[in-house]
Amino acid sequence: MSNEKNPAAPAANAPSPNFLRAIVENDLAAGTHARPGLPPVITRFPPEPNGYLHIGHAKSICVNFGLARDYQGRCNLRFDDTNPAKEEQEYVDTIIDSVKWLGFSWEQSGESHLYYASDYFERLYLMAEYLITAGYAYVDSQSADDIKKNRGNFGTPGVNSPFRDRTPDESLAMFRDMKAGKYKDGEHILRIKMAADSMASPNMTNRDAAIYRIRHAHHHRTGDTWCIYPMYDFTHPISDALENITHSVCTLEFQDHRPFYDWLLATLAEGGFFTQPVPRQYEFARLNLTYVVTSKRKLREMVDEGIVTGWDDPRMPTIVGLRRRGYTPEAIQLFCERIGVSKADGWIDMSTLEGCLRDDLDPKAPRATAVLRPLKLIIDNFPEGESVECSSPVHPHFPERGVRTFPITRELWIEQDDFMEVPSKGYFRYFPPIGDTPGSRVRLRHGYVTECTGYDKDADGNVTAVHVKYFEDSKSGTEGSNTYKVKGNIHWVSAATALEAEVRLYDRLFTEPQPDAGGRDWKPFLNPNALEVVTAYLEPGMSAAEADQRFQFERHGYFVADRVDSTPGKPVFNRVTTLKDSWVK
Repeated sequence: MSNEKNPAAPAANAPSPNFLRAIVENDLAAGTHARPGLPPVITRFPPEPNGYLHIGHAKSICVNFGLARDYQGRCNLRFDDTNPAKEEQEYVDTIIDSVKWLGFSWEQSGESHLYYASDYFERLYLMAEYLITAGYAYVDSQSADDIKKNRGNFGTPGVNSPFRDRTPDESLAMFRDMKAGKYKDGEHILRIKMAADSMASPNMTNRDAAIYRIRHAHHHRTGDTWCIYPMYDFTHPISDALENITHSVCTLEFQDHRPFYDWLLATLAEGGFFTQPVPRQYEFARLNLTYVVTSKRKLREMVDEGIVTGWDDPRMPTIVGLRRRGYTPEAIQLFCERIGVSKADGWIDMSTLEGCLRDDLDPKAPRATAVLRPLKLIIDNFPEGESVECSSPVHPHFPERGVRTFPITRELWIEQDDFMEVPSKGYFRYFPPIGDTPGSRVRLRHGYVTECTGYDKDADGNVTAVHVKYFEDSKSGTEGSNTYKVKGNIHWVSAATALEAEVRLYDRLFTEPQPDAGGRDWKPFLNPNALEVVTAYLEPGMSAAEADQRFQFERHGYFVADRVDSTPGKPVFNRVTTLKDSWVK
């Protein structure tokens, strides 16, 4: 059986133009970031190691690594590990694995460009001391509640802290005592004053942003060396500059942070820490995908409350969940390319992602036959104990991939909905004789034409078996088969040789396109049919399926052998997606 693995590779089609590519191309033409020994384009992907990456992160990964790839640059992977209370090595490991799986690398010319913000703690601290001595930073001793109250809101200017005019010497001494562990968490904080009237700025980010906090917590890399930690708005631009980033690309929620980003790097350049040109920040619209939630808090809640089985549950929008579901790196890259990059927020329908998946899997996935809701079919005139070999192409459009074989026997499994006691109009599958009208004639795909002669029921009135007779000269591919004209053509597997397997029928996790819109409770919109587990019967060759191997179960959709629960000779299958969009209104 062909093993159709899906190696991660960049999309073959030329990338679509967008405003980020226009910026990069203009900078390249102008030589804006031409520096000896450095690539002309250096981007970065800077996740916080406090959770698992999701489909929204996949877009950022594709944008940042894609720009670097397409303009002969490089993209750094940097962990913004400045909050030890929420960070774990587990998250670092899964992020590294997810970026690799998506098909990207931070290595160039044998050199790794994997970084951690914690690598820069000493330099970040020295820059903070410089900002204090230069009069740009002060230690604030207000409580967290007072800081929040005095910050104001979008309609009300903030109020200066009573500690804003502390002398640089006093603030510096206190900051060093903070570093030495002489104060408790929350007792003091270091803040920036960009201008005399910063607290009246219409941009809330500019209102004396906090840049250092006290946190007596063990860090997963630096241990207990530090008890003060830099804040994201301080760490991010400095890390970019230390890594010679040319284009710092992030999502729109950081647009209001850009003035601080620019001010901080310009101020530190004046202090001799960096040379011009310093990095520039550019923002694009984040991915808003229907029928999912991507809030880390809500995803964690689903895991903690047992709504899903874990971060890699195939219903989750996490990259590990999508991977286990059966998504391919190429499908996700294709999706990110198709939806494009813009500055305008909008919603992308889940059908777009699923369409990319089908487009990627259709030419790759070998075909197989599976009966998901089995009903016994008995060919009464077929010799008991005998079998006849049937065959079908591994892939209908690629004959060079060969054929697969499977036997037809006296007893088969067919789908329950391939039989009706009283047929509806236009029903061309099995139904029994009615009065003087004989039962329907149906072709067993790749096998014989059969005629329904009757059926069995149990005491509860459930149909337990369908009886048919077959026409020996009607086998598909033989000369006599052309004389039989039938409209029904159904799938089947031999009851004697079929592989019994657990099949998990996954669907969308929510019934509403925007389940948490407006801050509403999202739990009432959980889809009760997001997972159905059935015992199915598959053609016998499927026992050789390997974990992560994808197939098209003809008629039913695309399936993958579960990468966790499949064992040699006993695969467990997940439905990746249906053959067509079943959610079309």
